[in-house]
Amino acid sequence: MPDVTTPAHKAGDFFVDYEEKVFPDVQAEPGEKALVTFHTVAFEGSIGLVNLLQTTRLIRKGFETSVLLYGPGVTLGVQRGFPKIGDEAFPGHQAMNNQLVKIMEEGGKVYACRFALQALYGHGEPSLIPGITPINPLDVLDIVLLHRKDGSFILDTWTT
Repeated sequence: MPDVTTPAHKAGDFFVDYEEKVFPDVQAEPGEKALVTFHTVAFEGSIGLVNLLQTTRLIRKGFETSVLLYGPGVTLGVQRGFPKIGDEAFPGHQAMNNQLVKIMEEGGKVYACRFALQALYGHGEPSLIPGITPINPLDVLDIVLLHRKDGSFILDTWTT
């Protein structure tokens, strides 16, 4: 067996150069909009949380930002907790809820499809995180088309 002479990593060590930024820091021009859509189930992968964090970055870059929760994406916007609503059953349990609240506090708008909420997942409007606007299923396509007409940046979050 070869001898391993490299010292063990310890807290505070660096694995990569996290300070180098390759691309310029793009900021929104006045009036620029962004739409982030979510057709993904809460907790079934990291993409929901990652793109909620990207949504927050878009707001901070100056984009007038909207979030669309449709299909399984409405599961991101329902209140949760255990044993009571709002309780964090395990570390990170409320991460997506907390991020949606932060998005709304920072000026983002969040919309959830009523059809998916009721017909697919058995929830009503009272299940939504306060501040989320429920919308007609016919509005799901129209919000995308309106943002397209405005020349908005659109980030689609999709998993099966």
